[in-house]
Amino acid sequence: MKVLYEGKAKIVYEVEGEQDKCVVYFKDSATAFDATKRAHIEGKGILNNAISSILFQLLEGKGIRTHFIKKLSDREMLVWRARRYELEVVVRNITAGSLCKRLGLKEGEKLKKPLVELFYKRDELHDPLICLEHVFLLNLADKKEVKEILRMALDVNRIIRGFFKSHGLLLVDFKLEFGRLPDGSLAVIDEISPDTCRLWDAKTGEKLDKDRFRFDLGDLMEGYRKVLQKVQGG
Repeated sequence: MKVLYEGKAKIVYEVEGEQDKCVVYFKDSATAFDATKRAHIEGKGILNNAISSILFQLLEGKGIRTHFIKKLSDREMLVWRARRYELEVVVRNITAGSLCKRLGLKEGEKLKKPLVELFYKRDELHDPLICLEHVFLLNLADKKEVKEILRMALDVNRIIRGFFKSHGLLLVDFKLEFGRLPDGSLAVIDEISPDTCRLWDAKTGEKLDKDRFRFDLGDLMEGYRKVLQKVQGG
């Protein structure tokens, strides 16, 4: 299949004869700090594909459009081809990561209500934090689209936060990407996995996400396997 795009963690392939569909292949590469820290972690892509597939199916069942069609194999999912917005939408429920660094906050404080932040998806600029006026200045989305994106991001947060809680996990924060499907619908795209979410064990506080790799907190695969086991009901 023809490669349409290759990123740090995934390869997107064209589906021959079906222009509206793509195949997403999950790689075993791990990166952090603008890819200055790298590693090959065998099996990571398999876990991220499994977890993302579960969460996309959950959202579809709750009326949230995603690009997900079906899981094809351990490493591949079939998706609708989407026109991506050059935005990363981060929803935060508990203080952690760059929020603490930027604002001098203590990690682990529960926010009174979810906080939504927007980042310009540009590797060469290190994905800077931007405000709404920047979104309009750069023509990344219009006011109606931004309103729809923010509403959907909060709906996704409500759904998956409750889902994770019911499976013994705290959803600290997470990143979403959005795109327009061939039928014009706004949809959640990319992935939702421990690569893009901060997930803590609700009882022990153990970090089960990519922070394990970022800050050498323990075996990454062990954390991801625990997440998959929990969301599968184990």
